[in-house]
Amino acid sequence: MARKVFFSFKYADAQRAMVVRNSNVIKSDDKVGFIDKAEFEEVKRKGDAAIKAWIDGQLSGTSVTVVLVGARTNQSKWVAYEIAESIKKGNGILTVDISQIKGFDGAASTWCGMTVPGYPNYQWFNGNGHENIGKWIDDAAKKAGR
Repeated sequence: MARKVFFSFKYADAQRAMVVRNSNVIKSDDKVGFIDKAEFEEVKRKGDAAIKAWIDGQLSGTSVTVVLVGARTNQSKWVAYEIAESIKKGNGILTVDISQIKGFDGAASTWCGMTVPGYPNYQWFNGNGHENIGKWIDDAAKKAGR
């Protein structure tokens, strides 16, 4: 079953997030939460209210939120906002450690240890994310009754 999935991540992990997004195992799902740098800078210039409005619009109609966790994801107020709003709307939620995916600099990072209490956490590499993310998303949706 196709799901509308919101991907939450700290912008510093954009390259790692794109690896997950483009993995093709979720190609039938509607993937939202991605914005290019120019668009993000435009929204950011308009202030916090505009960023919240953009996030709220992206979350609309989604059934699952995938939080992609890198080295400093736990420091992002916007990831925290996305998680809180996802919980409010009853989305299935899961976190995925993406720290071992190489970034723009060609290096892996460290995992900050962030999870969302009460929701599953997976590792992209050790959990064979490329093969399993579709199942993880489906399981999260079913657990949420979506």
